[in-house]
Amino acid sequence: MIKITPIGSSSAGNAYHVTDGQTDLLLEAGVRYKDMQRALNYKMSSIAGCLISHKHGDHVKYAPDVMRAGIDIYCSKGTADAAGLEGHRVSHIAKGKRFVVGTWAIMPFKIEHDVEEPLGFLMANQAGEKLLFATDTYYVRYRFNGLTHIMIECNYSEVIVERNIQSAPEEVRPQLVSRYRRLLQSHFSLENLKGFFQANDMSRVQEIWLLHLSDANSDEEMFKKEIQGLTGAVVHVARR
Repeated sequence: MIKITPIGSSSAGNAYHVTDGQTDLLLEAGVRYKDMQRALNYKMSSIAGCLISHKHGDHVKYAPDVMRAGIDIYCSKGTADAAGLEGHRVSHIAKGKRFVVGTWAIMPFKIEHDVEEPLGFLMANQAGEKLLFATDTYYVRYRFNGLTHIMIECNYSEVIVERNIQSAPEEVRPQLVSRYRRLLQSHFSLENLKGFFQANDMSRVQEIWLLHLSDANSDEEMFKKEIQGLTGAVVHVARR
């Protein structure tokens, strides 16, 4: 049975622990290693690897500490090169090329972000469960069948962003509009996420985790209510 433990989920730092009861993995390394240890009650020896989606510091900054602790890192070559990750603890992975870590079979796929070779992950275990992980992407081009667990970004609502722009002093509106344009090219909105769910097979989904909510442009309770109403699954919001 899949168990998901968020450690950090914001622009300040991202990291998650995932286990199927046999193989433990970290997803992302953007949180201080000692904070990871504390969140996991210092039970780090069972962690078989750490998957990293892309090069931004809130996802990769503490990867060297993870490697020093004896945990292997799995990321694209583009991410490794940009983050300066090298050595025997680093394994380069690529979109569409399946690999195995313990009881997990993992298929990386392309996501849409403003960096070199960002990846999402489709993870299947030997019990027939399937976990989708996708963050820092404004769109997911693929369709998935038989998912049981979903960890996915829901960074902002277009309605909230527009409201914030209109309510801001006129002299700062151009700056807010500029930030919003970057959001459109790099992060998943509530509206796009709802479209993603409507386009995919949700019949087996048990649990959805909403990740990386914006401090200023999100509404945790609204997001949770709308996604739960749309999908019928249990919905959690990862702590920031």
